[in-house]
Amino acid sequence: MPLKTLSMNPRQSMSLLLAAVLAGGSVSCRKAPPASVNPPAKVTVAKPIPQRLTEWDEFPGRLSAVASVEVRARVSGFLESTHFAEGRDIKAGELLFVIDPRRYAAEHARAQAELERARAMQDLAIAEAERAAKLLSTKTISVEEAEVKLKTRATATASLAAAQAQLDQAKLDLDWSRVTAPIAGRVGRKLITEGNLISGGVSVLTTIVQLDPIYCYFDVDERSALKYRELARQGKRESALYQSIPAEMGLANQEGFPHLGKIDFVDNEISATTGSIKARGVFANADRLMSPGFFAHVRIPGSGNYEAMLVRDSAIGSDQGKPFVYVIGADGKAAVRTITIGQLAGGLRVVREGLRANDRVVINGLMAVRPGAAVEADEIAMKLPAPVSAAAR
Repeated sequence: MPLKTLSMNPRQSMSLLLAAVLAGGSVSCRKAPPASVNPPAKVTVAKPIPQRLTEWDEFPGRLSAVASVEVRARVSGFLESTHFAEGRDIKAGELLFVIDPRRYAAEHARAQAELERARAMQDLAIAEAERAAKLLSTKTISVEEAEVKLKTRATATASLAAAQAQLDQAKLDLDWSRVTAPIAGRVGRKLITEGNLISGGVSVLTTIVQLDPIYCYFDVDERSALKYRELARQGKRESALYQSIPAEMGLANQEGFPHLGKIDFVDNEISATTGSIKARGVFANADRLMSPGFFAHVRIPGSGNYEAMLVRDSAIGSDQGKPFVYVIGADGKAAVRTITIGQLAGGLRVVREGLRANDRVVINGLMAVRPGAAVEADEIAMKLPAPVSAAAR
């Protein structure tokens, strides 16, 4: 197919040329926009606080009395009277109950009379034995008769010893009709009222618990127990297996651990059921405000002493579970520093590894920082931020 040519008149050609010139001039006169420059991020930095620390491990526990006694009567009889105020502190040896003593007083009197009779029989047997010995020397009586007198003396001596034992038992029974406190402590309620028949060695009359000091029992998991033994092997921490170690304890309604004590006992085996080992702390309870059965939380040293750095939690970021901080160098640029963190100490986070005392750590503006980027840093002291009041919110 032959090509077709486009023909135009001179006026149309001039118009197209003018349009092209104007279009080219407009393009050549247009200027490129200036490149945008981001200002450096404004952050707050602070130097970590160096401190020598010991980490603490916390465990739940229960309070228990150092000594607890179920008071039982040693003899049987009718309960005659009660001589204590329920729920009060008592002293060891204080009178608690009286069981009708008349039966035991009569038995004591009979045993006393029996002792006197046995003593008289012994005196008579001794005198006859001595007389028989003299008569035997003059051959006034036979050897057989003298031996009978000697045997009678021995029998009388044995009877006297038996009578003395019966008197001692009767005296014990009479004394036991007065039930006294075996230990000092706080007495409970009376479980049997006056007029009831008491069975000796069976009937529980009341209970007494010793409150000062007081025990706190808690279970230590197997992993922690192994950690403590390894620290002891390395010489970094004393083991409660061989000596007392410090402990701190708080009740359910208390902040922190206001009660200071020590661990004085660790059991000799791991429980196959719970996978833990039982330990015991002992704490002073002079005001008697703590009672057996209360829930408590106990903490014990979980490490040896070590040098650590303290920073705010707001300074710590996480990258795939690995904690890090931004440190601003002398050139004003941010660098990432991977750290090893520990527990809180005074509200600040413990950094065990990865920081030095002179590092300037970003504590505010963490999200605006990029590795290697310059920042505008305002340095303050490392401390907890002031709480925001309700009115400010």
